[in-house]
Amino acid sequence: MVKISRSTILEAPIESVWTLLRDFNGHDRWHPAVATSQIERGRGSDRIGSVRRFRLETGEELREQLLTLSDAETAFSYCLLDTPIPLLNYVAHVRLIPVTDGDWTFWQWDCRFDTPKGREDELEATVTENIYEAGFAAIRAELGLGE
Repeated sequence: MVKISRSTILEAPIESVWTLLRDFNGHDRWHPAVATSQIERGRGSDRIGSVRRFRLETGEELREQLLTLSDAETAFSYCLLDTPIPLLNYVAHVRLIPVTDGDWTFWQWDCRFDTPKGREDELEATVTENIYEAGFAAIRAELGLGE
């Protein structure tokens, strides 16, 4: 099993960051890997159990399901349902925490998944770089923050 844990500090108030990340169907507006996204069956993007179907810029289509969402904890978790990338049993958790010596935000993004034997390092690097690190940079850009 592969486990990834990445974090960053954003020089922005937690409310601003949460507004962007809380929208489970909003990642096509800020993440560079995501071309389009829609919630299936007309459900709200903040309803537990909602499924987002999205297409990557490379053309692959994925489906993810919202497992938890807590405004009180500024956190959510989701899992992959369908993907052409062999990230098996993929579950991720996002959590924001206020940094109190500035009006900043600590962002923790964790996941775990299984892979076909021998592809652990390759797929860990893909998720780390193309999803998490690219997502951190994209939110910084969306919020008008410098690198």
